[in-house]
Parts: sequence; C-alpha cells; structure tokens
Amino acid sequence: MPSLDGNMAQSLSIQQKLGLKLTPQQVQLMKILQIPTANLTEYINQELEENPALELGESEEEKVADDEIKDEFEETEEEYELDGSEDEYDNLNLDEYISEGDDEIPAYKMQDENYPEIDDKKVIPIKNEDSAYETLVNQLGMLDLDERRYKIAEQIVGSLDDDGYLRRELLSIADDLAFRQNIETDPDEIEEILKLIQQFEPSGICARNLQECLILQLKRITGEPGEDINLAIQILKKHFDEFSKKHYEKIQRSLNITTEQLKDVIGIIVKLNPKPGSNLVGNSKADNYILPDFFVVSMNGNIEVSLNSLNAPELRLSDGYREMLMDYKAGTKKDKRQREAVTFIKQKIDSAKWFIDLIKQRQHTLLSTMNAIIDYQKAFFLSGDESDLKPMILKTIADKTGYDISTISRVANSKYVQTEYGTFSLKYFFSDKTINSEGEEVSNKELKAVMIEIVEGEDKKNPLSDDELTEIISQRGYKMARRTVAKYREMLNIPVARLRKEL
Repeated sequence: MPSLDGNMAQSLSIQQKLGLKLTPQQVQLMKILQIPTANLTEYINQELEENPALELGESEEEKVADDEIKDEFEETEEEYELDGSEDEYDNLNLDEYISEGDDEIPAYKMQDENYPEIDDKKVIPIKNEDSAYETLVNQLGMLDLDERRYKIAEQIVGSLDDDGYLRRELLSIADDLAFRQNIETDPDEIEEILKLIQQFEPSGICARNLQECLILQLKRITGEPGEDINLAIQILKKHFDEFSKKHYEKIQRSLNITTEQLKDVIGIIVKLNPKPGSNLVGNSKADNYILPDFFVVSMNGNIEVSLNSLNAPELRLSDGYREMLMDYKAGTKKDKRQREAVTFIKQKIDSAKWFIDLIKQRQHTLLSTMNAIIDYQKAFFLSGDESDLKPMILKTIADKTGYDISTISRVANSKYVQTEYGTFSLKYFFSDKTINSEGEEVSNKELKAVMIEIVEGEDKKNPLSDDELTEIISQRGYKMARRTVAKYREMLNIPVARLRKEL
C-alpha cells in the first residue's frame, strides 16, 4: 500500500461542544405560552379544523381521554413497504386507543367555580358597524365624481393610516392606480380630489402631516372665525417649528403679540385632535378590549387565583375515531387499505392527545408563574398600593418556579390579571431596584412615582431641568445618576424642561 505524503494526509480530531436541543413539544409549548387568552380560541379552532380526531366537549359530563392513551403502536419502514399480505399488521395493539374508560378521566378544567364561564363572544362583541375605510367611502357618495375619479378617491382613502393621515407620496398613489387599476393620473389630479376628501368628517382627515391636520381643523371651527382663530392659523402656517418647540418668545417678537394673545391661541390649538383617524368607527380605543388571563381575589388575607375559563377548553378525543378502531379490531379480514386507514387514525389520535397535553401544560405553567408572582408581591395584592411592590426581575420568578427565564418572559408577555384594584399587565409587577438613603431596596416604580409627583408640582413657567430633578430626588433619599433620571423621564414620556414650559 502506498504511503500518504504530507499533502494527502488527513488528521482526525475530537471536539466537544455544548448545545441545547428542544423537543418539538417544548418548542410548541414556548409558542403557545405567548398566545394571550383573547387569541387562544382561534388557535384551538385551527387545530380542531386540522385534526378530526380532536373535539371540543359540549358539557361537563364529556371528559377528556388522557393517560389511557399510550404509545404502543409503532411500525418500521419495512412494514410500510410490504405487499399487503393479511398478516402484515396482525401485531397491532389497539386496546389503548378504544378504551371505554374515558368517564374516569376528568376534563382539563382549571378555572375556579366561583367565576362564571366567560363567553368570548360576549367579552369581545362583533359590532354591526362600518369599518373606518367604509365610513369614509360612504362619504364619497356626496361628491359629484365619475367612475374614474371615484376609483382615484377610493385609492386615496385606502392609503390612509390608522391616525387618518395620508403619508404616501401622491406619485406613488398614481403609480398604484396605473399598475393595479390601469388608471392614468398625475399628482395634480390626485391633489384636487384629496382636497375634496379633506372636507369629510372627522375634520383633519386625510392631512399629510400634523401641521396640515391642525390647520384643516381650525378652518372648520363653527361660529365666527375671530382674531384668535386667524392668529392660530397664521402661527401654524408661518411658525409651526417654533410653536412645536415652544419657542414662544420668537413667535411673540415676530408677530408682535402679547402673552395673553398667545395663551388664547395655545388654548385653541391644544383642543384639536392630532389623530383624527381615532374618531372613526373601528379605530376607536373603545374597540380595544383587554381580556384578563387571570382573576385574583383576596378573602380574609388569603389570595386566590384562577384562570380565565377560555384557557381551559373541554377538549376530548373523537368517539367516532375510536369506534372506527373498534370496528377494525372486531373485523376478520384486514386488507392493506384498512390497515393504512388505521395507521392514519392512530396518528391523528396521537396528535390530538399531544395537543391536549400541550394545553394542559400551558395552564399549569401559567398558574405556577402567576402564583409565584402573587407570593412574591403579596403585600400589593392585599393593599393595591403601588408602594408595596417589591423589586422583581424575571430571574426572581424563574428561581421560584424552576422555569427558564425565557419561559417566564413568554408568560408575562401580553398577559393580564384582573384584581380588586384594577386590571394589570403582568409586566407591571416586574421592576428593577435601587437603594435609598437608608440602605433599603426599593422598586424603580416608586422612583417613577416620585418623579411624576415632582414634575406635576413644578413651576410650569420655569420647569425643572434633569440636573435639578436629580438634586431634588437625591434630597428625597434616592440615589440616582442624572442619566438615570433622564432615562426614567423618557420612559414616563415626560418631555424635556423646555417642552414643559407654559406661559
């Protein structure tokens, strides 16, 4: 045998790597944990449509098959490639799939009996009203437009965002009309139709920016357009940048107006709606419902938690599918076609059982996490006082439950709990900590509350700078750096001192 030279020689080495692989069920559990209660029904309905072996129970008496279904039916690749002889599937054990002991298995119901069943159709009603788009299209009927110009108007209305603004370039709308509807137009014609739509209700609709939106509303104010209205329009047209940055002195010098005149103008402008689209049907905040995932009540110092009943659907295996397996087992002639059907049925039953287990795991994980939060923040759940909240991070609850931090994060995301003191996002209970002058750990929520109190009590003619806020907070007994104060101020959507200034 010829020897290998240096160029042809190959070296072998062993490398040890650490990795983490999740099972398909673990991956699916991570996914389903993120789904809020409001969307869980849709997720379950999709599974019910895809798997006929899974059914939704109709009453308390209908129970879910769980541990009685076992994996005792396994085939090899060779079994699927056989020629269909009658002894091909003779070793199938179907007893575990056609067990009649289902009545002994309780349904996966975990909600507290003190809370009534919640009908999602009642919690999130379907309104018999037009959408925001339809509301505006209905107003197009008031315009004298031919079919071509009507389609251009429809395209404009369909291009509005949720705030009611037209933020697309008119040339882009013209391109869309040319490519999609074979309508040749130009920005000038679109502008002409746009002006007509801007006369629709609510006032300010179809503006291209905030400046135009406010001016459109001012022009629609009923009654005599007095000097203040005209002055407000003039300020927004010529000094919008200075007005938005509250450089009031520049405006006064330029227009030679008094402080009282400027105050009157500001009083008019602040009453306008910067988001006219929010007034349209379908865009109103009133249409957004928060469906709590948990209910918490305190009775004589004891705190009880329960899941929303929508988190505990009555799922069960299909009786029809088990009956088909019973018929197959009772039969004498078992050809290849029947056996392939049995294989399909078995797979669907396995999938249904797997899904039911998944829902049960979701319920258990949700309740374990919520109970850990309640145990740690018990003082708050008894009093409802924000100052009783203790600093708590994801790792705090992960350590108490034994779950991974990523699991706690998924549970806390988009989940809500209804208490005697209101409905809160689970994220509300998580906060960082800081040390006060007495060496005690306090939640940053307490610091934010202090900051809000200070800002609300400041002299609006001379609002406090971040340096001054830092000094006052330090005098209150909290150690905070200036950059931390600035960060918290931004988190609370508190503008800088210059933008908080009032006349």
